Amino acid sequence: MVIRYELAGPDLGGVRFAISPLNEMTLSLRAWRDPGRYPLHLPWIRAVEAARPHLDAELLMTLVNEELWTPDFLNPNPRSPLTRIEEELAAVATVPAEIVDRDLRALYDGVLPPPLRGPRVAERIVSALQAYWERCFAEHWPRMRALLEGDVTFRGREIAQRGLAAMFGGLPGRISLTDDMVELRLRTNVHYSRPTTGGLTLMPSIWIRNASGPISPSEPPLIIYLARGGGTLWEAQDLPAPRALIALLGDRRAGLLVQLGTPGSSTELATRLGVTTTAINQHLRALRDAGLLVSARHGRSVLYRRSDLGDQLVGVG
Repeated sequence: MVIRYELAGPDLGGVRFAISPLNEMTLSLRAWRDPGRYPLHLPWIRAVEAARPHLDAELLMTLVNEELWTPDFLNPNPRSPLTRIEEELAAVATVPAEIVDRDLRALYDGVLPPPLRGPRVAERIVSALQAYWERCFAEHWPRMRALLEGDVTFRGREIAQRGLAAMFGGLPGRISLTDDMVELRLRTNVHYSRPTTGGLTLMPSIWIRNASGPISPSEPPLIIYLARGGGTLWEAQDLPAPRALIALLGDRRAGLLVQLGTPGSSTELATRLGVTTTAINQHLRALRDAGLLVSARHGRSVLYRRSDLGDQLVGVG
């Protein structure tokens, strides 16, 4: 089957890119439901396995059906490329009950599983997703977001160098642009055509295998596609730093100091480097005790970032 979006003229004004933390978190439930289909993400699945007993796993698993579809109201059309999870969860809490019910029934041919029945469904879903974010996603989101932002940058260069049609043709999945018609071919029974009133949003994801769009034609035009580079997402990475800084602090601490221009947690950094959290914490505490880092609690995590003195030492102050 196919979704067709008619652009208001095949130009840049009708197409934009965005990144949604809620969309990524919801789609990641596919890997929980059927981890064998997502072998590249097994390091993450193993890392968060211990959190399951602390979550409403029964409810979370019903947000993905056997075909691995998720409800449209949990795959939002972000208003900006820098949408925050707090904003998106707050928006979900205001979705009218009839739309929540419609989208959930669309997943299950009208017969809802027990966890999705009863009062305050949206409220319970938001609560379950908030806990899931805090325990399984927040630590790893900066790493995921960096990969997604890199994909958006690549697509922008494609448009500038080769044009809009070539960019669409290069997207993973069966996507094409002919004249002013964007066509997305699917392996499901979703089929509709509509104009892109208000524009078409393209959203990269690390949790899909084939490009997809909304189940309902009443939803804003959206295509979710597989981001580039997912195969290296969970591999251990180097943290480059200037030679002079390495000579002063050692390669690991110098690399951490350079990296922490933006806040990061010990768990996220340990995953990125392929080492234990204990080892990373020793370096972070030493840098903090030297006045080169500051730390603050954010939810269940402690985030570290460079201090003013650290900025000056790196050379960005």
